[in-house]
Amino acid sequence: MSGAPSPRLTVDERITRLVPYSPGKPIEEVKRELGLSDVVKLASNENALGPSPLAADAIREAAGRAHLYPEGSCHDLRHAVSEHLGIPGDHLIFGNGSDEIIHYLGLTYLTPGDEVIQADPSFVRYESAAILNGAPCHKVPLTADWEYDLGAMADRLSEHTRLIFIANPNNPTGTIVADGPLRHFLNCVPDRAIVVMDEAYLEFVERPEFPDSLALIREGRNVAALRTFSKTYGLAGIRLGYGIARPEIIAHLEQVREPFNVSLLAQAAGIAALRDTEFLQRTRAMNRAGKRQLYAAFEDLGLPFTPTEGNFVWVDVRRSCLEVFQALLRRGIIVRTGDIFGAPTHLRVTIGTESQNARFLAALKEALEE
Repeated sequence: MSGAPSPRLTVDERITRLVPYSPGKPIEEVKRELGLSDVVKLASNENALGPSPLAADAIREAAGRAHLYPEGSCHDLRHAVSEHLGIPGDHLIFGNGSDEIIHYLGLTYLTPGDEVIQADPSFVRYESAAILNGAPCHKVPLTADWEYDLGAMADRLSEHTRLIFIANPNNPTGTIVADGPLRHFLNCVPDRAIVVMDEAYLEFVERPEFPDSLALIREGRNVAALRTFSKTYGLAGIRLGYGIARPEIIAHLEQVREPFNVSLLAQAAGIAALRDTEFLQRTRAMNRAGKRQLYAAFEDLGLPFTPTEGNFVWVDVRRSCLEVFQALLRRGIIVRTGDIFGAPTHLRVTIGTESQNARFLAALKEALEE
């Protein structure tokens, strides 16, 4: 075989169209590159308080059983979530993060010629599910106030629409779709389409007009809700999310679910996290206080921002976000740039502890004075 030319490998054009997900810059990488010993990461909407203590204890206990395969059906976790939400267990599917459920929705319901609708900017994984399954993804711009334009989304509906993704609250803007407008929109959706409510930041929401997706599902609507343990429960590194929908939708998704897709440690952590109401309350309180702290500072700096229902703030720094990002990085602060969302003067900043927020704000003030 020596000297023989290697055969040319080809892949489907759908693969070549995919853009690999670009996560927030890791802390250790920044330390190595810039020679820093102390770095604050406010880029990936992680919980600044760390993981739920009860979940951390459960992980340590479960580690002694790591030589065993996990319960494939997530029996105990399913029961815990069912009790927590007050819905039957056959309305639930679990994944290695809610991203995996997005992937399963695409595999199950999309074929070439079907169409996907989402807002823009929003979470990037929706388009990936469309591309992988040969479905065009129609991106409907948000309004000037960074709100969902449900009227424009309704105008894009057709007989080919199969999946409609609504991030509620929206990432990266933190805005929400209220119950009344959502119900009006649902009445316009074709019977063969599913509206996917991505509720990763649900537990941070304070506005009373936020819709009850479980009520919509109980009404028999073609709605699927996605939730995660990554944010309020501080388990982003464990990877655990779930979907909620009518049993027939869940049964379809279960047909494409990978075996043992949720680890033993993740299942144990999820069960324990649901019991940790004290940690959930502390997380929410920190977020409320952090919002007030950041809002006041942005107003003092004259920077427009979007009031958020998530654990992050979308702020306009009025200059190149990449330049400000680099200036913050040199000061040991990692944030998320808006250019990847088509907003070249915006940053998305995770709400941290009081001291983390203060350090970010001091660094931001210096960066803006450069």
